[in-house]
Parts: sequence; structure tokens; C-alpha cells
Amino acid sequence: MTVRMINEANGSIAGAGALLNILRDGRARTRAELVQLTGLARSTLAQRLDALVSLEWIVPTEEAISSGGRPAIAFTFNRTARVVLAADLGATHARVAITDLGTTVLAERAVEMPIDRGPEETLGWLQHTFEDMLAGTGHRLDQVCGVGVGLPGPVEYGSGRPVNPPIMPGWDGFPVPEWLGSRLGVPVLVDNDVNIMALGEHWAARPEADHLIFIKIGTGIGCGIISDRRLHRGAQGAAGDIGHIRVASGLDTVCRCGNLGCLEAVAGGAAMATRLRAEGVDAEDSRDVVRLVRTGNTQAVQLIRQAGREVGDVLASIVNFFNPAVIVVGGDISEAGEQVLAGLREVIYSRSLPLATQHLTITASELGDRAGMIGAAVMVIEHVLAPGSVDRSITTA
Repeated sequence: MTVRMINEANGSIAGAGALLNILRDGRARTRAELVQLTGLARSTLAQRLDALVSLEWIVPTEEAISSGGRPAIAFTFNRTARVVLAADLGATHARVAITDLGTTVLAERAVEMPIDRGPEETLGWLQHTFEDMLAGTGHRLDQVCGVGVGLPGPVEYGSGRPVNPPIMPGWDGFPVPEWLGSRLGVPVLVDNDVNIMALGEHWAARPEADHLIFIKIGTGIGCGIISDRRLHRGAQGAAGDIGHIRVASGLDTVCRCGNLGCLEAVAGGAAMATRLRAEGVDAEDSRDVVRLVRTGNTQAVQLIRQAGREVGDVLASIVNFFNPAVIVVGGDISEAGEQVLAGLREVIYSRSLPLATQHLTITASELGDRAGMIGAAVMVIEHVLAPGSVDRSITTA
């Protein structure tokens, strides 16, 4: 069956970027196969293949494909054509990586680093870390196609600037893409950390899911939404900020955003650690809460179960409204495993409509604390390899 792809800009059939999009599945295809798929004239196809080869987006396969006659050269996507710099900056930690265009990790680092150090100190560290890692892998900055950064607060995706982030003093409105991009000389994309976690989990672990919700329960609580296989950010990038939905059990509890009764102030890792300290238990953050659960501390187990119920209560409404196929739970608190999942499932299955939960899967993240890092790379890859972006790169080459 011939697939005819119309370029909206000029009405012509396909473009080099659309052609690359076909080859990104990793399957090698001959000119004859591509002519059949696209409906392009052989001369037009040859021009676009040559353009993609010249920029190393595709390469001829080492072994020719033969049908019994003269061997035919096949072309395949070149995952090593460029590298991506990816960073997942959390409230208290940072994880950075260099990946290829298929998200294979070439180098990776994880460090404890509080985000409240401010933007210039944090991004300065990130710049030097990337440069050091590039040198260690033998890559140059001119081989980098882009940088992806996740931040633990609201981000206006169009500008890449944080907007009133509660735990990030000094970051409000800071021009992260411009600051980092001017020093590294490459495009920089910035998003909320939960959005990139959703991207990473969907790309690497759940590519078959058309509708997925990723819930991060860590220091705070957030939600990333995959709808029709695409990340849903909303009008300004604020979609999924469920941590500040008001819950009945916390009406007297002050949230770090300044409001009363937010879900995060009741069920977030920081809130649970605060309660444990008030009861004389040594717990500084969400990771300490998980550590206590794993050692069988009864107070911690009860808290984390109840936190699961609180989050489940909010999610039950979302399940009825959005009807996802999969809910993936990530963040530090998800490391408590079935203790938090049991609370979630208990409420969601009892409070949501039977049709919405008939085939619903609720599971822990498969990528764990690497989800955001992989998602940051995916964000860049999907931007750089979008058909229009590829066409522009060929025009300006």
C-alpha cells in the first residue's frame, strides 16, 4: 500500500525529513521499497537520500540486500550521527547523561545537588559536567544536536523558563535555554521533570500505550500525561500539576506553595519525613522514608500506605475523566514498591468507573530514577528529528 505524505509548506510529496521518519524504525530499506512506500519518483527519492546521507542521518548498510539478481543497497537510520546531552535536575539530586539518537546511554553521572543553590551555580555545574563527559567519551560539541533539561517545578515550555517554582528560589523566569545554550552553542529544551519522566517511560518501557499517566511521588507530587502517544502539556505547560489539588484530609496543612490542603502537603515525601520527625523518627527526606519502610518501621509503612490512598483519591477522578490504559508510578516514594501501590489501587479501583478500570494497569516505573534522564533525551531527539527540523537542517547545511 502506497503511503503519500503531503508537505504542508509546498504541497509536494514527502520531504527528506518525512523520508527519515520512515527509516527511524531501524529497518533497512532499498530504493525500490522506499519508492513503493512514498510514491516518489526515483530521481526525487535519490536527491533526498543523498541529502540525508550527506548529513549522516542515514547510512548505506554494510551488507547489500539481494533478491537473486544484482545486489541492491539498503539505507538505515544512523543512531550515532549525533549525540544528545540530557539532564534530570531534582529537588536534591541531579542525573546527567550523553546518549545517541536511540537513547542508548554513552556516559552517565548521578550526584546529590540541591536545586536551591540557584540557577547560575546549578547550570554552571551542568555546563562543565557536560564538557567533561564529552571529553571522556571522545565527542565534540559540534557533534551535539541538543540539550534536554528537566526541572522540579512549573516550566513554560514555549520559553523554557520556570514560573514561580516553589522549591527553586532565584529560578523564577530565569532564561535557562539562553543561558546554557549560549555557553554550549547548541539548542536547549527545558520542561517539567514529571513530563520528561512520562516521555522516558513511554518511549522505553510502554511504547504500545496510547494513553498513559506517569505519577511522580517524591519530595513533591506531579503527573505527566501521554495522550494519543503524545505528551500533553496544556496551554502554558502546566497540565498535570496534581500536587496542588486540594484534599479534604489536609485542610489545615500549609503547602509550600502557600495554599492549604494541597495533596503534596499531605502525601509528598517531604511531608511524610516531617511527620516522622515530629514522632521522633530520624527522617530528613523522601529517601529516608523509603529506607524506613524497607526496614519495617511501622510508622513509615502506615504513612506511605495512607499517602498511596490520598494520591489514589485524586487519581480516581483523573481515571474517570481521562481513561488511561496505564498508570506508572515513579519518584523516590515509588521505591517503596507494593506499599504505596497497594494504597493507590485500593482507592482507584473502588472509586473509578468499572469501564475505566476494566483494563487499567497500575505499575511501578521500569526505568526508576533514569526515567527523567531518558525522557530529556527523547524530548531533544523528537524535536531535532521532526520532519520540518530535518528539512531545515538540510536547507542550511
